[in-house]
Amino acid sequence: MIQKFIALVAMCAVLASPPVIAQLTIYPAKGQSIEQQQIDEAECYNWAKGQSGYDPMQSTQHAASGQQSVGGERIGGAARGAAGGAAIGAIAGDAGKGAAIGAVSGTMLGGVRQRQKRGSNDQAAAQQQQHFQRAYAACFEGRGYTLK
Repeated sequence: MIQKFIALVAMCAVLASPPVIAQLTIYPAKGQSIEQQQIDEAECYNWAKGQSGYDPMQSTQHAASGQQSVGGERIGGAARGAAGGAAIGAIAGDAGKGAAIGAVSGTMLGGVRQRQKRGSNDQAAAQQQQHFQRAYAACFEGRGYTLK
């Protein structure tokens, strides 16, 4: 009965494991029991999370919205561009034309900035994930497991 429970818990742990951990095959090279391996998995997970600052169980990747707050209200790139264009247009004598040009350029520039920021965030997340993976593997190796 206990063996069935342990097998069920192990299977649930495997199914619930995030992809970064699921990439590893962990073999208890020094005869560690299933119970000991489960304890080691939890401890190595927590240690790797602390070392890397990355938690694969948390999906905290939020895309930048490209919005700023003005007077408590959120406005996007087009509105910012329109406001700036209107101001420049007013100086030049045609606020409406300046606002239209500013809105288009604000939208285009905001999109470029957002893509650049998203690419930078993706790269940083990939580096943190790799750091977590290395720390997780090192922890297991230090406890006498073979990893593939």
